[in-house]
Amino acid sequence: MTKAKKEEALALLEEMYPEAKAELVFSNPYEMMVATILSAQCTDRQVNKVTPAVFARYPDACAMAEAREEDLYPMVKSCGFKTKAANIIAACRMIRDEYSGQVPDTMEDLTRLPGVGRKTANVVLYNAFGIPAFAVDTHVFRVSNRIGLCRADTVEETERQMTRLIPKEKWGNAHHWLIWHGRRVCKAQRPDCEACGLRGLCDEYRKKR
Repeated sequence: MTKAKKEEALALLEEMYPEAKAELVFSNPYEMMVATILSAQCTDRQVNKVTPAVFARYPDACAMAEAREEDLYPMVKSCGFKTKAANIIAACRMIRDEYSGQVPDTMEDLTRLPGVGRKTANVVLYNAFGIPAFAVDTHVFRVSNRIGLCRADTVEETERQMTRLIPKEKWGNAHHWLIWHGRRVCKAQRPDCEACGLRGLCDEYRKKR
């Protein structure tokens, strides 16, 4: 795909999903961080089912720092691995002890926290702090490479190529366009190519044809 076509595809995505935003429910950086950790290999819908009770019991990082894994894990068990509960508690203890109870707002500091990788940090930076960031999750990786916006074998290379292509002020929005497209049309197993507004530009669709 040429640069001009890539820009056309991004413009179409923006037109298709003007209201795209984070589907995790949160009200502050602490809640965004916890919800994002829980969302790994789990649907946002399921995370949103469990977090109200979690945040009611542990309303901030300092409260969560006092939690016991055996109490938290049953509350979040439906979101997957037990290590998520352990990481959330450990991250909040570090936030309490080293960041005065406030979730940090830099990539370097966020990725020091247990359970917070680069993807999670980017999600928190943009959604909780409004800092330009482009997070690559499974949807973003699949859709951006499938369409032909980038050609990358790793999440890290996908992020590098996409942030070179997309204007910085649109990084966060573009992340959400790609997620919404991946969830609604360009699904992993059965992409609905005939309903896709990008099929005329898509590398994968041309290969199929």
